[in-house]
Amino acid sequence: MHMTAPETRAILRLILSAAPAMAGAEIVVIPPYTALGEAGKMLQGSSISLGAQNLFWEDKGAFTGEISGSMLTDLGCRYVVIGHSERRQHFGETDATVNKRIFAALRVGLRPIFCVGETLAERDSDRVLATVGSQIEKGLENVPPQALSNVVFAYEPVWAIGTGRTASPGQAQEVHSAIRRKIEEKYGKETAARAIILYGGSVKPANSFALFREKDIDGFLVGGASLEAESFVQIAKEALRAYKEKT
Repeated sequence: MHMTAPETRAILRLILSAAPAMAGAEIVVIPPYTALGEAGKMLQGSSISLGAQNLFWEDKGAFTGEISGSMLTDLGCRYVVIGHSERRQHFGETDATVNKRIFAALRVGLRPIFCVGETLAERDSDRVLATVGSQIEKGLENVPPQALSNVVFAYEPVWAIGTGRTASPGQAQEVHSAIRRKIEEKYGKETAARAIILYGGSVKPANSFALFREKDIDGFLVGGASLEAESFVQIAKEALRAYKEKT
């Protein structure tokens, strides 16, 4: 919940001016609803895609205050975040409603960025993989194999969101690897190999290179560091540098 429309225009001008330095990376910006229209206009014809922070699971109806998938595509959105830990923590999001939202996104051609992650209590009690595995199982219930290529996964440990704490590269890789195995178990080896799995949780320019070097980390869902164009662009550059090393 940051940035008015004028503030969004200002940061997007800086990000767009740096786009050549990020060539080769797939960049998505995800402003609040009130700035989506302005952002969509600015990003038209650019290499940067637009996403939204949430959507409702119905296409229309008496749901005051909610936003439908078709409303988002009308503004130029290609992606939508679903099941973010803050939505789960503060607004009652459940695995069942995550599943509904994934279907709503897929119905209108939006690519869901499907978030999973454990609390500190779950990590301390050695329930990380069980928690994340259950979230994936329930969130993807009845999602057909042919639709999975449109789903982007994001692992974001709840204890690392907005706290300044970050999972170590080894901790992140362990969970990313488990997510890929879970996808393989449900959808097969080829689908799992192609799946995009992002890491989110206090990603900064200083830690992005080491994180991205890990085998199963394919990108980042950036929070606070995306509020400054310089750090956002630097993270993209560090990710590209790490990608070249591991490929």
